[in-house]
Amino acid sequence: MTLIDQTPDIIRVLQDHKVIAVVGFHRDTMKPAHYVPEYMYRQGYTVIPVNPALAARGESFFGVRAVASLAEITTPVDVVEVFRRSDRVHEHLPDILSMTPLPKVVWLQLGIRDDATAQALMQRGISVVQDRCMLADHRALL
Repeated sequence: MTLIDQTPDIIRVLQDHKVIAVVGFHRDTMKPAHYVPEYMYRQGYTVIPVNPALAARGESFFGVRAVASLAEITTPVDVVEVFRRSDRVHEHLPDILSMTPLPKVVWLQLGIRDDATAQALMQRGISVVQDRCMLADHRALL
C-alpha cells in the first residue's frame, strides 16, 4: 500500500477505520499509551489493548479484555496503533503479519518511526502512518 502522510488520507483513516488494536497499551492514565486510546474510545472507536502483562492479570479497558498479542484477536482490526520505541517496532512485525485478516493500517504514534518495518508492511498491502499522534489528528481534522 502506501505511506500515509497527507491530510486527506489521515482523515480517511480516521473516518473509515473504527477498530484499533493498541500495541504497548499502558494502564497508567497519565501516559499517552493510555489517554490516546481512551480518547479514541470516547469518540466511538473500538479499542483493543495489547499488553502481555495486563493480559496475564486478566485486566479489561473500555469494555475489552487486554490481549497478550495481536494473534489472540479474533475480530477484524482496521488499525494497529503502536506505542513502542522506534527500535522495538520491528519486533511486532511477525505478530502484525500473522493477523487474519491483515489490518488495513499500522499507525506509529508521535515520535515513533521505523522505515524498514514500514516498507515490509507496505509490501504486504498494509498502509502505514509514522510519527503522528492519532488524538491530535482526530481533534484537528474531524
